Amino acid sequence: MRVLLVEDEPKTAAFVRRGLEENGFTVTLAVRGDEALSLARTETFGAIVLDVGLPVLDGFSILAALRQSGSTIPVLCLTARDTVSDRVKGLELGADDYLVKPFSFSELLARLRTILRRGVQPAPDRVIRVADLELDLPRVRASRGGQRLELTAKEFNLLALLVRRQGEVLSRTVIAEEVWDVNFDSDTNVVEVAIRRLRKKMDDPFPRKLVHTVRGVGYVFDPLRE
Repeated sequence: MRVLLVEDEPKTAAFVRRGLEENGFTVTLAVRGDEALSLARTETFGAIVLDVGLPVLDGFSILAALRQSGSTIPVLCLTARDTVSDRVKGLELGADDYLVKPFSFSELLARLRTILRRGVQPAPDRVIRVADLELDLPRVRASRGGQRLELTAKEFNLLALLVRRQGEVLSRTVIAEEVWDVNFDSDTNVVEVAIRRLRKKMDDPFPRKLVHTVRGVGYVFDPLRE
């Protein structure tokens, strides 16, 4: 498994690189943001461990560029930025997990393995159709009424969760844990923001609404509900 490690602090880079290599990973190190983005676009990696504070191009900009281009590579943000707003921003941009410095390597390794397991693609014949919505799981593509929906990786995962559990009201806590694999923080609005963006792309252009709010409880995918 090849991992792109993006870290400009020499001691941290050496520590993480050594630990990953001792656990069977092949590590490519990038110390500048522009270098990291170029590598991520031109070479194949199983995951990216991404610092946020970088020279030339910061980690959030790298993450945004990758997700906008359709890349679904698992990304673990590793940064000293520990505010709620920074964590929410990273997750909204498409990070699969967010680990704050200082950290233990064992936790980093566990989180990396978790996002790698989550990123394993399903069987190639997995296509879900509900009403006029179609989800092509292996290709990470969604369409409605024959129109392609331009979803980010997180938006697609959110929609897939809602569709798989059609008719079940899912709380914000369940959604946060299933889609972002994080303990829910009531001070964040990452779930509401993601639902709002998903609706704008999937529901707003169509007369029939598929995702509904159950006030005080959560959200439900139900094509029969008015």
